[in-house]
Parts: sequence; C-alpha cells; structure tokens
Amino acid sequence: MTRLEVWLDQDLVGWLSHDGAKNQFAFAYTPDWREGQRSYPISPRIPLVPVTGQTPESHSAEVRQFFENLLPEGEALDHAAQANGIAKSNLVGLMVALGKETTGALRVAVARDDTQARNQAIDQRNGRPREDLRHDHDHDEPRRVTREELSERIRRRAELPFSVWDGKVRLSIAGYQDKIAIYKQGDAWYLVEGPRLASTVILKPMPTRPQLAELPGNEYLCMQLAQRCGLEVAATHLVHVPEPVLFVTRFDRIEQEDRVRRLHLIDGCQALGLSASMKYERPYGDNPDVRNIRDGATYAKLFSLLGQSPQPARDRQALLRWAIFQVLIGNTDAHGKNVSFFCNVEGLRLAPGYDLVCVPALRDGGLSSTYAMAIGDAFTDAEVTPFEWASFAKECGLPLRMVSRELERLAVRVRDVMPRVAADAGSAGVSEKIIASVGSIVEENCRRHAAMATEILRVNTVNL
Repeated sequence: MTRLEVWLDQDLVGWLSHDGAKNQFAFAYTPDWREGQRSYPISPRIPLVPVTGQTPESHSAEVRQFFENLLPEGEALDHAAQANGIAKSNLVGLMVALGKETTGALRVAVARDDTQARNQAIDQRNGRPREDLRHDHDHDEPRRVTREELSERIRRRAELPFSVWDGKVRLSIAGYQDKIAIYKQGDAWYLVEGPRLASTVILKPMPTRPQLAELPGNEYLCMQLAQRCGLEVAATHLVHVPEPVLFVTRFDRIEQEDRVRRLHLIDGCQALGLSASMKYERPYGDNPDVRNIRDGATYAKLFSLLGQSPQPARDRQALLRWAIFQVLIGNTDAHGKNVSFFCNVEGLRLAPGYDLVCVPALRDGGLSSTYAMAIGDAFTDAEVTPFEWASFAKECGLPLRMVSRELERLAVRVRDVMPRVAADAGSAGVSEKIIASVGSIVEENCRRHAAMATEILRVNTVNL
C-alpha cells in the first residue's frame, strides 16, 4: 500500500493511498482536519464523513478522478511522465513528481511518520517551519528565469519540452497549452516550489503550431474585453521577450510578507465528479454515431453546483454572464475545466474567468467549430435561436427575463467598449490582423444575439 500526504497550503488534511494489487485508490482525512471547526472537504465528491454504503470501487473512482484532474493533458502529460521515467497512467508517481505546486492549495508528498507530519503542520500554522521536518524540495532556492533564457526556451521547444527546466518538470497545471508557473517579484521571475513560496503567475507562450501563433494576443484581447465589461477575470498582460508571452496572474494565490498563501480551488469537472475526458458535453465527439451522447459537463450541471455557494444569486448571475460572453466572442472551447470554484468552509464560490479566446479568429481548421457545452440543443452559433436560449434558461433554472436582460446588456456593452480595448491591445503589441479579426467576429455575434434578446421572452416554455 502506497500512501501520500495531501496538504491544503500549510495544513495536512489527509492521505491519498493506492492498493497496487487491487488498483484501488482511497482518501482519508486526518482526525485533526476532519474534526476542526474550520475544516471543509477537498471536494464535494469527497466529503469529510464517508458516504454511507459507498463501495470501495465507487470511492476509488471518485478519488482517482479528482486527483487526475490536477494533471496536465496531452503532450505536457507525456513529457512529465517521460522526464520522471513513469507511465502516464501512474497517478501516484505523477502526483509525487508534480504535486509540489498544483492548481489551488493542494500539495502532495510522500507520506512520513504521522507524528512528524502533524508536528510540521502545527509548526507551519504558527509560522515556524522546522528545518528538520521540511521535505527535501523545500530546500530548493528560487531559480531565476531571465528574459533571454525564456526566449531561448520558447525557440527550442522542438528539441526540449517547455515544461522541463534543469531536468525537472515545472508544470502541474491542467490543460494542453505550453505553460510554466513562476513567482514574480518586481520585474524578476523565479521557478519555485515548497510550502513557503508558490508561483503567482502563469506564463503562456505562443504555441508551436504556426496557425496558433496569434493565440497570446487573442487571449489577451478577450481577457481585457471581459474585464472592461465588468466580468471578474484573471489579470493579464502581454510581454514580448521578444516572442509574445501571456502573463496570467493567479487568483488562487495571496502574496504575504513572508510567504505566498495558497487558496483551495477546484475546476468544474472535479466539483461534478467527472474525469478530464468528460469536460466536453459531447465527450465522444460530434460524429453522427455518438453526437447524441451528452454525458459530459454541461451548463445545467455547472449551475446546479451553485446551490452550494454562500452567494448563489451573485454566482448564478456571474456564471450566466460568463456563458453569454463565450458565445459573444466565439469561444467554442469553453468547457467544464474552464470553470473553477473556490472551495472552503462556506462551500463553493465561483472563481474568476480565464482561458477566454475567440476561436474563429485563429483561422485554424484543426480547432472545433462546435461549442464545448451547448446553448439548449445548439452546438454552433448558427443553431442558436431565441428558442435555444429559452431552453438553456429552463435547463439551468434561470428566469427567461434574466437571460434576456443579461444577453442584451452584455452584447451592447461589448460593442461599446470594443474600440477602446482594441486600441489598448494594439499598444500592448497585439497584431492588427488579430484585432481586426476578433473585432469583426465579436461585432457580428453581438449584433445577432442582441436582436434575439427580446424574442426570448416570447418563447412558450411550457412544453420545453
């Protein structure tokens, strides 16, 4: 039986164990965490008190899905497995290799003596990490990254994976795109790992595919547009080294005087108990044989989670505006892992938005033109009608008037602020080509959907 410690920032909260013979996983909370007055589960799917009657097999599936959602996907996962000499299906091995710096507050390490681990947790909460009890990786000094080195690493990605630095994988953030997480101090950038320091910024260079060369500028423009429209999103800025790199400030980090505090964050798939492979509503694709299988993440499922929010009305409006904005900018890749929630003693609270991209403006035939999650039964913009918006409202438990009002308001607001956002994006180094392309697509989408807003109220929802 292999066992790993699981920490939330500086609190030891439990143990992840794996029975190799049965290939079953289990998670058990520490007594101190389970009985604490300010304690909370790491996920609604893994409650503090075990579910009565839940089988070991069912519990194992929930645990595996939760922790697998912390891992990168695609080539980034391949590189992480190869660099550490383990199979990419080896969850325990990957957690040991990548678990020092994950999304949110979670840290994973090889389990030690329980008394030692408990003492370390107490000492860290008191601000006195004991030298003799620190994990080996806590001795690592911050590793400086210069602009010149970053530029070189971007150019050498064909021969050296971007996530591997100094022979170590420096990526434990879900997603396909190349990225690393750094600690930013003034104008200096560092690679860090350990309980005291944590990354505060995610760096996303232009992808290696020539067709996606404009992605950093596209995402920067869309993120700035969302912010100017009043949506709560991660702060971004564009840096040229000279290659364009999108800097995304982490909203799951709070920088304090002597350390960086981690905030617990889970994505939509973790909150719903879905694997990363189910992040799309049509998890098996759009082919006629499987397009009617819609077992993945959906807007209705995500809205259902807001019953666990301490401010359900606020989060319901925010999630609705997030969904509408994806349609207005043409972000067909807005899937279940692109929605996250702060998880704490109060429940689940919708986190700021991220990964906002106008996909049609990239002009890449390899990218899907269908929505990751449908508006009603519409998986393309051409299929969206007032009827589909009304269906969406009913499925998500939203009043028609609310959907109509927010659709019209946001469409008008996006059109109003777009010229100023475009001008500022040009000053930041976004190409005129991508500004014009995004602007044209957004203008047409806003015009079309604003015209639908009042028609939504005329839809008879009785038979929907």
